[in-house]
Amino acid sequence: MLDDIWVDDSVFALRPDFAVLIMTAYGLRNGPTDDRSRAWLAEASEREIQADRIDAWKEAYRAFGAKPQRTRPSVDALTRRLPLPEINRAVDAYNSISVKHLLPIGGEDLDHYAGVARLVRATGDEASEEALGQPEPGEVIWRDDLGVTCRRWNWRQVARTRLTEETTNAFFLLERLEPMSMEELKQAGEELADLLSELSPEVRIASRLVSSGK
Repeated sequence: MLDDIWVDDSVFALRPDFAVLIMTAYGLRNGPTDDRSRAWLAEASEREIQADRIDAWKEAYRAFGAKPQRTRPSVDALTRRLPLPEINRAVDAYNSISVKHLLPIGGEDLDHYAGVARLVRATGDEASEEALGQPEPGEVIWRDDLGVTCRRWNWRQVARTRLTEETTNAFFLLERLEPMSMEELKQAGEELADLLSELSPEVRIASRLVSSGK
């Protein structure tokens, strides 16, 4: 599954600096927020916000016609909700890394995914949950064989593939734009892997980087 995920060339044409670190995690032991994950959220909530990283995502949204003041990039929305909300242990883990590095991160339940994940420009007729709304032509979306899984690059995810307390197999999408370096992207992935391994010592994690050069 990891090697099959792809990003359409039209997305790289929009932002050649885009890269995504994809991580799979098999054998998670998720559950409700606990003292450990609560501490991760508290620590991340104290980080200094670097506006240039959020501004890069706002520019990317404008490039495909979205208005980031109305539908905010995920990391912008998270930093406006400090202190971070408690969701469940796995989500708490990736939200804390997201805010720490100002890096959009999405988490998907592998067992509720249909076919291969891909990041594409929407045609506008993709199936989408009613609460999410219909994507507009040219909008950047993550999707699978059933339809949209996340609208506007990383704005909002469908309920179908969200990580729940019962999730045991997942994948994570760590999405980078400049000025974040590739080295920091890799570091963020290693830190997320460490947190997931702390939650689930027997979890099996693998990763792959997809960028315009690969």
